[in-house]
Amino acid sequence: MTAANALLVAIHARLSADAALSAQIGADGIRDRLLPRPALPCIVFGEVETRDYSTATEAGEEHRLTLEVWSEAQGRRPAEEIAGRLRELLHDAPLSLSGHALVSLTHVRTRTGRQPKTKLFMAELQFRAVTE
Repeated sequence: MTAANALLVAIHARLSADAALSAQIGADGIRDRLLPRPALPCIVFGEVETRDYSTATEAGEEHRLTLEVWSEAQGRRPAEEIAGRLRELLHDAPLSLSGHALVSLTHVRTRTGRQPKTKLFMAELQFRAVTE
């Protein structure tokens, strides 16, 4: 398993195990893609970009990953509350990766807005992870 896939599996496990987050999004609220008629709110794994981050002595990778929170609420508050919980659960989280070591996982930014086409609110969270 690649380090990126191991990271995604560990993130999914951490989010799925959190009772407070499950209360906000439901038991099946974490997805790999946004379905045509999704049950909302939900969290969708977005883009993952991986780059070499090796040193002279250690192999490593830097991962930029995006998590999207989708909500059909009238305002942005529900999406922002879920995004806040994601930050709490993942920023500096000590995740265990299968076959790899997580050096760091940090929240980089959050952007929220209403999507013009669907009128749904989305909070987009970007994280940076370094693995060995």
